[in-house]
Amino acid sequence: MSITRRHFLLLMGGSAGAVALNSLGGCNVKLPSQKPEFTFQPIKGPIPLLTDGFKPEQQKEQYSTYEVVDDLVLPEGYQYQIIAAWGDKVGDSRFGYNNDYLSFISIGENEGLLSVNFEYISAIPWMQTYEQVIGKPLPFAQVKAALQNNSSGKNEINAFALADNDPIKAQITEICQEALLDQGLGVISVRKTTDGKWERTNSPADRRISGISGLNDGKYLKATGPAVAVFRKQQGQGYIDQLGDRIIGTFGNCAGGTTPWGTVLSAEENFQTQVPEAVYSDGTSLDPSKRPFALGDEELYGQGNVFGLAGNKYGWIVEIDPANPNDYGTKHTWLGRYRHEAVGVRVEAGKPLAFYSGCDRRGGHIYKFVSRDKVQDPKNKANSQLLTQGILYAAKFNSDGTGRWIPLTADTPIDPDLPSNIAGNLILLPKSPQAKTAEKAEGDYLAIAKDQEIAKYKQKFQNLGDLYSGNTEEKQGAILIDAHYAANAVGATCTARPEDTEVAANGDLYISFTSGSPDQEGGPDVRVFKGPKGETPYEYGWVMRLTEDSNDPAAVTFRWQMLATGGEPAAGAMGFANPDNLLLDKNGNIWMVTDMSTGKMNQSVKNRTDSNGKATAISGLFGNNAIWLIPTQGDDAGKAFLFATGPVECEITGPCFTVDEKSMFISIQHPGEANGIRKNQVQESREFLLMTTTGEEFLQTRQVPIGSNWPTKSADAPPKPAVVVVTKTSNS
Repeated sequence: MSITRRHFLLLMGGSAGAVALNSLGGCNVKLPSQKPEFTFQPIKGPIPLLTDGFKPEQQKEQYSTYEVVDDLVLPEGYQYQIIAAWGDKVGDSRFGYNNDYLSFISIGENEGLLSVNFEYISAIPWMQTYEQVIGKPLPFAQVKAALQNNSSGKNEINAFALADNDPIKAQITEICQEALLDQGLGVISVRKTTDGKWERTNSPADRRISGISGLNDGKYLKATGPAVAVFRKQQGQGYIDQLGDRIIGTFGNCAGGTTPWGTVLSAEENFQTQVPEAVYSDGTSLDPSKRPFALGDEELYGQGNVFGLAGNKYGWIVEIDPANPNDYGTKHTWLGRYRHEAVGVRVEAGKPLAFYSGCDRRGGHIYKFVSRDKVQDPKNKANSQLLTQGILYAAKFNSDGTGRWIPLTADTPIDPDLPSNIAGNLILLPKSPQAKTAEKAEGDYLAIAKDQEIAKYKQKFQNLGDLYSGNTEEKQGAILIDAHYAANAVGATCTARPEDTEVAANGDLYISFTSGSPDQEGGPDVRVFKGPKGETPYEYGWVMRLTEDSNDPAAVTFRWQMLATGGEPAAGAMGFANPDNLLLDKNGNIWMVTDMSTGKMNQSVKNRTDSNGKATAISGLFGNNAIWLIPTQGDDAGKAFLFATGPVECEITGPCFTVDEKSMFISIQHPGEANGIRKNQVQESREFLLMTTTGEEFLQTRQVPIGSNWPTKSADAPPKPAVVVVTKTSNS
């Protein structure tokens, strides 16, 4: 359901507030209270808003035309500077692709270490511009030609099974090494100069931790927790890489979090595009052949196949200490394996740690890890050891605004939700440990679409331990490795692509849910995830607040409330679509970036209903991805103000502030993702049927660039992901 501004005020409390750029929690570091440094005049976006300064009778004229700009558009009085872009030198390697989460760790006045996630490869612009940016060719054409002659009829191959002297295997290996090198993590040292500019200092701490770390250099990642017992198996039901608890690389690194003791947590999200996700009941992986290497004009996946990477070693939270140049990362398996987005960090002296995260898939869950032992000093780096023992829980949301945390342990009862309560009427559940190897590999999980099948499942399996095999530690490890499907089995609520979990100073948890549409993997609970008028499924997303009962990080029950709903103002929503990263400033204001799918951005909307009178998708109305501010106090509480829009086909991610709050680092990810280089400044004129904030329809003509030339903005220049820093101009 949506929420009125009055209800928002009652929920959040109210005192005088302003639209201001304050002490953001982008690094999850609670900064001293201070007066706001910045205020801003909201920029004009592509559709009418309640906060755009135009009266409803002015909106038709003001929005009859709109030009999409291939740039980071900021309010008057702000500027940005490029800090690092794809291909720039970092230590003995290079700055990776699709930079995401950022964390600034101060090491002195106006100086710090900036940790950067590199999420994935955007196939079209990466292949189109690789030689131009990196300065060497890759054998794309040769491998494409070989795969087109593949007897399977698909542009894919099990490269792992090819002979080592096969020239195609060597060429695939070269491509995959470079693609995985451009993923993972990076640390760069930066400082602010006396003239207010930022520069890199290239300290000994600068380094890359990539998707192939450990493959040839011995810089393996480490692991803790019960899944280590599975990694160390010599024999099992499935594939074992024989590396024990050593792990080659990290990839799919999306959002993250920062601890009070100065370490950074990186979330491995869509790892399933590079290695098999499904596992056997003992936690061992499917064979690498189940995620073959694929290369086409618009696709590049299965990058782990040729190296025989074990799928069960990816999809974790990775912790690094940016200040330690010898730290190449630890995967803490008590935090669970799934498509992680972000880590909400709650650390209080005298209490257990509570780390929150979400699984960014349709039907994914919200999770909480609670440490066995308590925190003594929140700034002590020994706190990392608390991540090695504890319990992982998954959230159950009740439609009345209450909820509980379900432990993912062997003795937890089997109690899946009914498919009829889920958008798309589908839930995937683990198979029996007795399932034959071939049967398991072929189907992976049971796809249940009828309520009566749930009753049969519950009769067959009593507790979560019935679905997994091994000794006590191995069984717990297998449950954590298979966390999403285990959570389905015990009745955790299927949600709407949770993309961020941010802990406020008072302990409240804010969660962004990006999209309520279902797919072949599942969908959200329709009793919880509804549009402003009760619509289900609903595409445009929500922001939720979760409060632990008794404000206890280890509580097993909680309360929840939707605070903001995406969509058009005329429909009772706030004007944004598909919320992603959330940041909280010292006044509790919510800063948010959006994650509209590249293929939907700026797509023409000429009709709002089809021939049968059914509502059509209107995602294209919302323009480019953007940064928004939602005040939670004062006269503007519950309103959404537009701070920035990004370049064409990009996603803005990872906003993070320096300690003095005068500089904001931002990731600009995958500009030109669908169309690559913008050539000859080409653009298209498209039509959009908009609504004023009072619901009157009118037509807009919008100019849309085809492809991108950001960040240089020079004609025909290659689009490159980059990290920028935003500051206020001296004369404003």
